[in-house]
Amino acid sequence: MYIYQHKDWPRFTWDEAKLLSQLIELRHRQGRLLGRMEALGFQLRNEAVLQTMTLEIIKTSEIEGEKLDTEQVRSSVARKLGMDVVGLILADRNVEGIVDMIMDATQRYKEELNDERLFGWHSVLFPIGRSGMYKIVVGNWRDNKPDSPMQVVSGAFGKEKVHFQAPDGDKVANEMEAFFTWFNNEFILDPVLKSAIAHLWFVTIHPFDDGNGRIARTIADMQLARADGTSQRFYSMSAQISQERNAYYKILEKTQKGRLDITEWIEWFLGCLDRSIIASDQILARVMHKARFWEYLATKNLNDRQRLMINKMIDGFDGKLQSSKWAKITKASQDTAARDIQNLIEQGVLEKEEGGGRSTSYRLIEL
Repeated sequence: MYIYQHKDWPRFTWDEAKLLSQLIELRHRQGRLLGRMEALGFQLRNEAVLQTMTLEIIKTSEIEGEKLDTEQVRSSVARKLGMDVVGLILADRNVEGIVDMIMDATQRYKEELNDERLFGWHSVLFPIGRSGMYKIVVGNWRDNKPDSPMQVVSGAFGKEKVHFQAPDGDKVANEMEAFFTWFNNEFILDPVLKSAIAHLWFVTIHPFDDGNGRIARTIADMQLARADGTSQRFYSMSAQISQERNAYYKILEKTQKGRLDITEWIEWFLGCLDRSIIASDQILARVMHKARFWEYLATKNLNDRQRLMINKMIDGFDGKLQSSKWAKITKASQDTAARDIQNLIEQGVLEKEEGGGRSTSYRLIEL
């Protein structure tokens, strides 16, 4: 028996006394983080938002097994935030789609949620009307019949394990109407608790042929923006869920096969959110390091290629930096790349890593 098959669905219950201390501590940590970010100043706050949003978008896709190009995501987010960032590149439409969805949810977090808005999100997630090789219903609710139920499965073909079976397709419209009424009009409930419930409720209805997990996490993040009272995101719930992916799916499956008391789900959600806020210290540390490094570079004579590569290295370079990689990324000759690198070594910006010959690689100096 699934949770939506209980006669009182969707009247969820939970143990408030059991959750109270956890919620109070979490809300205190949220407030401290927002206070620290407010003290940073406009430019550093924007850099923190850029890093957080990039991480959120990459990780919510990674949970579903899809790997996005980090530079494309970062460039798309920066453009939509109106930020002047070195080395922006064009993103493909799959990247632009998920960026559009999450930016719409978090930048317009005060606006109501409805079917047309979700249909828009779904359409940009699947711009060609397919999920992999399969044609799906896009920009509308799924329409599967009872003899072909919507199921969440894992395992090899012929040995699949059914983790969850969603409500029949002909019930989705009514289920979503009830969800929208609650989401747009419930103002008494603590907004963080509401985020946990919205996530579970939406993903249990499973209203689309595909993309339900990403949209559920986006709705939860929209509600967290309401909880924070700001469109600026400084922590990534999806990044933490990605780290705890097995636990995430396990508690979802247990809850969806359980009763309407969802205390355990909320406990896990609050704990995961708390850990995501703690992890935001790493984002803040990177932002502060980047600011210090560019302050140091202010006295250096740098060309555009050098600025581009230094920025990439500060943000977290993929692999080791060698002259051949420098030449490829900057679209320069090997000789030009070698001169750029040598110039930065002489200016005290780069240093050689251990090793030599054709395998020589370089890193930024430690400040």
